[in-house]
Order: sequence, then C-alpha cells, then structure tokens
Amino acid sequence: MRKLLIVAAAVAAVCAVVAQKVQNPLNKLRYAESAIKQLYVDTVDEDKLVEDAIRGMLEKLDPHSSYSTPEETRELNEPLEGNFSGIGISYNLITDTVYVIQTIGGGPSEKVGILPGDRIIAVNDSSIAGQKYKTSDVSKRLRGPKGSQVVLTTLRSEPGRAADTIKFHVTRDDIPIYSVDASYMVSPETGYIAVNKFAAETANEFREALRGLQKKGMKNLILDLTDNTGGYLHSSVDMLGELLDDGRLVVYTEGVNSERRDFKARASKGKPLFADGRLVVMANQYSASAAEIMSGAVQDWDRGLIVGRRTYGKGLVQRPIPFPDGSMIRLTTAHYYTPAGRDIQKPYEKGAADAYRDDISERFNHGELMHADSTHYDEKLRTSTLLHGRKIYGGGGISPDCFVPLDTMPLSRYYRELTAKGLIIKYSVNYVDSHRKEIKKLYKDDNKFVSGFEVSPVMLDEIKAMADKAGIKFDQKEYDRCVPLLKTVVKGLISRDIYENQTYDKVYNSHNDIFREALRVIESEDYDKLLSGK
Repeated sequence: MRKLLIVAAAVAAVCAVVAQKVQNPLNKLRYAESAIKQLYVDTVDEDKLVEDAIRGMLEKLDPHSSYSTPEETRELNEPLEGNFSGIGISYNLITDTVYVIQTIGGGPSEKVGILPGDRIIAVNDSSIAGQKYKTSDVSKRLRGPKGSQVVLTTLRSEPGRAADTIKFHVTRDDIPIYSVDASYMVSPETGYIAVNKFAAETANEFREALRGLQKKGMKNLILDLTDNTGGYLHSSVDMLGELLDDGRLVVYTEGVNSERRDFKARASKGKPLFADGRLVVMANQYSASAAEIMSGAVQDWDRGLIVGRRTYGKGLVQRPIPFPDGSMIRLTTAHYYTPAGRDIQKPYEKGAADAYRDDISERFNHGELMHADSTHYDEKLRTSTLLHGRKIYGGGGISPDCFVPLDTMPLSRYYRELTAKGLIIKYSVNYVDSHRKEIKKLYKDDNKFVSGFEVSPVMLDEIKAMADKAGIKFDQKEYDRCVPLLKTVVKGLISRDIYENQTYDKVYNSHNDIFREALRVIESEDYDKLLSGK
C-alpha cells in the first residue's frame, strides 16, 4: 500500500509540474516526453520517441517538410555534393550478381585493371554472389573512406575460355558524381544536353557541355529535363545565367515568415554563353523543383519553348535545420514564383500526403497525360509571358508550349514483366559478354553503332526463351506492342556497356516522343510562330 502511495505521489508531482509548464505550447512536447519516460509501463527508446514526434508534427504540415536520420541525411546529400569515396564503377545487380558496367576513367578500379563485364563475387572476405543483397547493401561494401583499401574478387569470362577468378586490391578515392548525362550533336546545327539533377557542380558541367557543342557548330539547343526531380536552387540559377540576359529575374521566393528574395541571372564570364540561339526544354510530369524553376524562367522570358507534359508542381522552399547528431529537418519556409509571378506549387491539403503523392496517377486516370485538352486551367491564375505576352497559367507546374502525349502502347503486361524480373538487363549483359570484341571491331565508335547495329529476330527469340523459362506468359498482341521499345532498350543497354553512358541516350532518343517533337519544333518554322504567340 505504501508503495502505491509513493507511486501515486510521484505521478501527482509530475502532473503538477506538467500542468504548470505546458501553458506554453513550446514546452508541451518536452513534458509529454518526460512523463512517458518516467511513468510509462515499459521501457521506451527516447531517441525514437522524439524522432517519431518530430515526424508526426511535420506530417501535419505540407508534403515536403520532412525529418531524416543521420544516415538518411547523408544519403540525401551525397548525390548533390558532387563526389563520394569509392572504387569508381557503375554496376548492375542482376540475379544476386554484381556486373561491372563501366569503370570511371582514371578511377581506382580502372587503374588496377577491372574491366566492364567483370562480375564481383566477393568484397574482402565476404561473398556477395547469391546473397540476395539489395543495391544499397552492395554500395555500403564498395564505398568507404578515401585512401582505404578493399579486396575485390572478380569472375572474368571471355568467349572460348574458362572463366578466370581474379583478385584486385583497390584503393578507394573521391569519385565524381555527374549530373549531365549526355551532350552531343543531333544534327549539324542542333545540340542536345541531358541534365538528371541540379547538384553542386551541375552549372560547371553544363558550361563545359555548352562550350564543347558550340565548338562543333551548335546554333540550337535541346535541354532535356525530363525525369529531373530538382536539387540545388543555386545550380538552376547559375545555369540560367548562361541562357538569359544578365540581371533578369530568374525566380523569387516568399512566405509568411520569409520576406521576398529575388534571384537574378548572372553569367560566369559577364556574358551568357548561349543567349541568342533557339532553345527547347524537354519536360514531363516528373520534372520538379529546380527543373521547374529553369523551365518557368525560360518560358516567362520567351527565351525558348517547353515541349512535353505539365511538370510535377513542386514549388516549396525547404530550409535545412541540422541537429548536432547529423539528423536534419527540411522545413518548408516559402514558395517559389516564376518571373511572371506564377506559383509553381500545385494545390495540396495539409496532412494529406498520400493524396498528394497519388497526383500523377490521378493525372493519368483523368487523361491529362494523354490529351492536351484534359488539363483545366483556372482563368483567375492566367498571366502573360514578359516579352511577347503569350498566355500562360499558374496554379501548379509548368505547362508546355507543345504538348506531347504519353504513349502507353509499348508498356504492355509482357514488357512490364520482362522489366520487373530484370530479364532485359540480364540478356543485354550476357550478350555483351559474348560479343564485346566483335561489336567493337564492327563499329569503331558509338555513332557507327547507333546507325548500324540492329537487334535481330534471333536476339528477340532468345529474350522470349528467357521469358518462357522465367514463367512469363507469352501473348502475341502484347509482344507485338512492345517490340519497338524492347529493341530500342536492348540496343541502348548494349551500347552503354560497350561505349559510354550517353550512347544510351543517342539510341533511346530515336524512340523518345518528346525528343522527336523537340527536334522537329526547333528545326522548323513552328518555333518562331509558337514563341511569338502568333
């Protein structure tokens, strides 16, 4: 009885303190955590309790405010920082086997003699073949501090020879992460640059690509931002400095607790590298954030045309708030607005994150991705471009000047299953293993490969045989629908393994409807008509 009275007194004391202190809402969470710690029936993990409370608060706000643990924070920042320490390879994890796709020129793996096509079967003394690891598990084993050493056991196969097991001692080093996927001339006067994100070095990569294409005679530029989900604001601003006249407003931010802040175009050398030539920006429903800032500024200033589909509509500014343990809150503090005053952010309901994430599916279901007239605009949000007065709309995302519908025909059930089971990649890797020397001998460079190599009926039959063995039900109509895409992807994967990453873009763009429309528009009279609004 005496123990019960002591416990009751302790509870009463805690409650009395809480009652006095929680009049200030800022103290409420702290004292709730204290009460749980002292009085809860079981042991609690205080760190997790606090993390869950922070996540719970942020989930009631907008869809982009978030909390990340120290490890999650590192994984979020690494792709944007420009480099990491590792062994310098790109690879595919197929059927529990790590296939080396490429070695980075001058990187640690290339220096010791690792080749494309090698299979990594062990890291130090730990086998990784047949272990059902995730890609993230493999990455953790391959990456490490600069200067540290790792022993890789590889399996190397060559036609007509038994597979050799080779051990390599690799010293890890800083590995650059590139955000310009491709840069090449698609015709004598038109260049193409694909940017996959806006990272620390993106603007410098973009400038280098621009200069390289201008030396080859580029007068028109197709800038591919499809599937680019954004990144650093300053990178998109710096890139726009090479496309817009100096001093022009690029974007501004503003919020209830954040004063308006303007960002203006500034060329790295005082004069934009590409201020006058024709410009088309490729965008789609996955182009977001910094990609939308770039697209919006180009459109608002009538600097070029947007070709594709309405962008994602992510126009909220997140301020990073780091904690001493390496964790971080990314708190939304303002909205992004284009130079003409359009709010990039699509509508959302606070706390309804699932509905927000389902927006792309809803666009598909409503027909917006397939039909231009399925997009409905609010006339109250109508405004005009700043030079030619063309009609444009706010209310979420950047709508294209030339709409390109999503082609769902090739995406049959049969193709989806081939992709889901990794058979397309697996076939391509096996094909390269057996034909690498032959292909290099026949096609001295990637341009000759792109124009001359064809995926043969025999190759398609081999893929069908693999699918049969994997239990994928064959359907002639579904197969016929996906053959053009299947041939393009297989050819692209083979080319990437043998030549370089951007060769895949050269191959795939022949099938890419947005690219084909961008090329048609930029090299026709339609460009000037659309840009002038006449």
